[in-house]
Amino acid sequence: MPTTAYIGLGSNLGDKEANIRKALAMLEEVPGIQVKKVASLYKTAPLYVTKQDWFLNTVAEVETSLTAHEFLTLLKDTEKKLERAPTVRWGPRTIDLDILLFGSDKIESADLIVPHPRMIERAFVMVPLAEIAPRLCIPGRGRAGELARLLSTDQSVEKFDSSQK
Repeated sequence: MPTTAYIGLGSNLGDKEANIRKALAMLEEVPGIQVKKVASLYKTAPLYVTKQDWFLNTVAEVETSLTAHEFLTLLKDTEKKLERAPTVRWGPRTIDLDILLFGSDKIESADLIVPHPRMIERAFVMVPLAEIAPRLCIPGRGRAGELARLLSTDQSVEKFDSSQK
């Protein structure tokens, strides 16, 4: 039986919009993955490491027959194919793909923590997540829509208009 997962996608190097679109297209080509919904693209200021270019971010809802660790491996392989190079933590990247939620699973392993431990701190995650699933319950934290509303008062997140590149 397929699992509904939510992934965060972000880019701040090269053609940011194209990087995100390519990543989604690559995921769609994988047997056992179906992209169900994709939020709008959002232009966001970098957090943590602020001396870098702005990001484009979105969130996608996918159905997968893969396990969480198989899905993580697929996402990391996709990042490599899109030429993500190792840099400083939270530094610039062509693409970043993170598992935010994987069904109702709670996972804590060396390479994967689900629900994503910092998603509720990040408007660039919660605003697009709330766009496609406003009533989604984030375990122990509340609904996506309410969390997005609270975060967006402190962090700059604006819908991206690709005609203004």
